[in-house]
Amino acid sequence: MQLMRRIPSRAVPGDLVTGTDFTLIDPEPHRPLPVALVVAMRPRQWVKNLLVYAVPLAAGQLTHRDVFVDTTVAFVCFCLVASATYLLNDVLDIESDRAHPRKRFRPIAAGEVSQRLALVTAAFLVILGVTGAALSTYPGFLVTLLVYLTSTVAYSWKLKDEPVIELAVLAAGFVLRAIAGGTATGIPMSPWFLTVAAFGSLFMAAGKRYSEFMQLGAERATRPALARYTASYLRFVWSLSAGIMLTAYCLWAFQVGLRDRGTVPFAAWSVVPFILAVLRVALDIDRGDAGAPEDVALGDRVLQVTALVWVVMFALGAAGI
Repeated sequence: MQLMRRIPSRAVPGDLVTGTDFTLIDPEPHRPLPVALVVAMRPRQWVKNLLVYAVPLAAGQLTHRDVFVDTTVAFVCFCLVASATYLLNDVLDIESDRAHPRKRFRPIAAGEVSQRLALVTAAFLVILGVTGAALSTYPGFLVTLLVYLTSTVAYSWKLKDEPVIELAVLAAGFVLRAIAGGTATGIPMSPWFLTVAAFGSLFMAAGKRYSEFMQLGAERATRPALARYTASYLRFVWSLSAGIMLTAYCLWAFQVGLRDRGTVPFAAWSVVPFILAVLRVALDIDRGDAGAPEDVALGDRVLQVTALVWVVMFALGAAGI
């Protein structure tokens, strides 16, 4: 920890300001360019792209070699394109990020990565991701990836300032990841899966915004859309989404359970860990700790164990074991 004056909103890590208004802060050290560039690509958020495995897993076909390979290719392509959109978003948001209490430490806002380098890297990542999708077995995956890229760029460019619309686009990013698992492997998706994916995504998106709303306080004015929400409205959206998601999942799991050939109805019993996992995430949201969903997923050991139990139980049920 270092003793220094409160850093102004546009200060960058490593700035030392002297004066009489002192506070304790812990600035991040200046990072080497390669490290800063990787950080700007937000590899921690690649955990979201694991949603591409959802469709093959639900269909009980993830253990098939060809399906696993196609799904993994889709995962890599989404990681490349998603990182490109993060770089573009940080370039477009550089001024507002510098006024944000936490985002000002992002490499581009902090001046560790130039805007030119960020845009060149983003273009390179898009070319790699789209090329990989174009070479995949099923052409539908390329369409899915391009829709994700287009919607995300539109979000970064303008739609993020429109309340409700930005929630829908943010949720669509999660849904498209899940859909990609089907379009990349040719596995048909049930209406129940799409319903759970859609409202689960809206649950996460509204929960993220609710947590940001609670964390930022008066500084939420730096986000135009966030400033136009109310805490009660965001709570209503994520509560409603959670209710619909849980209802749809129960009906889906019971339907899959009717097809179980095994002696234990794993699919039906998977409702228990699924509900517990949702309640665990809801606790983080209600406390305002879910502003970064990837941090919740990577930092909550109880949630990880519960999610693993759910995945195993549903996979066994879907496979009819």
